[in-house]
Amino acid sequence: MRRLVTLLVTTTLLTGTPMAAHAAGDGMVAYWAMNESPGANRMSDSSGNGLDGQIGGEVGLGVTTAGATGYRFDRLEPDTPPTHPGHLVVVPDDSALDPGDRDYAVTLRLRTTGHFGNIVQKGQSTTEGGNFKLQIPNGRVECSFRGDRGVLEAIAPYAINDGDWHVVTCVRVSTGVALAIDGQRVAGRQGWTGTISNNWPLTIGGKLDCDQRTVGCDYYAGDLDYVSVETA
Repeated sequence: MRRLVTLLVTTTLLTGTPMAAHAAGDGMVAYWAMNESPGANRMSDSSGNGLDGQIGGEVGLGVTTAGATGYRFDRLEPDTPPTHPGHLVVVPDDSALDPGDRDYAVTLRLRTTGHFGNIVQKGQSTTEGGNFKLQIPNGRVECSFRGDRGVLEAIAPYAINDGDWHVVTCVRVSTGVALAIDGQRVAGRQGWTGTISNNWPLTIGGKLDCDQRTVGCDYYAGDLDYVSVETA
């Protein structure tokens, strides 16, 4: 299994010192390696927790680029009907995927030349119980957590839509939210979001509830090598 950033280093993330990589530990909630072959419809969770997902029919599988095999999400015109539910990977709702009041981290490896899109999220901006998401408007990663005490966002100061692979980690702890790219903290906000817990599935590749008219689906365009969720 690839070496992942764990919540043991969240303090250094928030203080701005370089963060180290550690092997996944007991706090692993889900690890989706995204190594399925073309024709598969189930995204396997190799954490042992059984949080498998449903792969939409428009998601490219078994795509190998620069030594990594993962999923490909083709570009779709923003705010232009029809919707494309097959563009998404959907993991059914499970309380283990909710941040709750715990320390919480999402790590993923992406490659894109796109300028927009929601990469991973659970819930949307008006969802009861709060939500979190990672998106990449203008090629700059944004990490957002909304709980019963407010919203905190960490926004990368530079774009990473250069066609190279990048590892992104988004962390929420009791003292704030932080964002790291390729092992280095790039942004953070201090504060406390409060509890986040909703009954929505986790989606990869865009929004679940959208119509491309009044609510854009914000479909991600690019490749994903893996996604993990960890808590402490």
